Amino acid sequence: VQLQASGGGLVQAGASLRLSCVDSGGNFGFYAMGWFRQSPGKEREFVSAITWRAGKKVYGDSVKGRFTISRDGAKNTMYLQMNSLQPEDTAVYFCAAVSAWLYGTGFLASSAYEYWGQGTQVTVSS
Repeated sequence: VQLQASGGGLVQAGASLRLSCVDSGGNFGFYAMGWFRQSPGKEREFVSAITWRAGKKVYGDSVKGRFTISRDGAKNTMYLQMNSLQPEDTAVYFCAAVSAWLYGTGFLASSAYEYWGQGTQVTVSS
């Protein structure tokens, strides 16, 4: 398993970005994948998750209505469309994957995820 996140960058407030996460190892038998973010001095924060087969989506409160998670099975890729970006969205964004079944608040815990990508920086200027 090799998760690779990409798509970060420097944008102005109100702009959009789309992050991608691909398993270059080709082992996409995960139950779910998710996005977390971390800013300096802060704990890693849950952003969103999606179950791979059913496509069930879960969002953190701070991104609901602005971010959309999706996946493309043919490309073994997960996406995070981020709209209306704000300076408080500035962070390193990590993609993660888990093989075990999760439900409810289980999606929100970073400790539940077995595999992690290297992170991609998103910086939003005001």
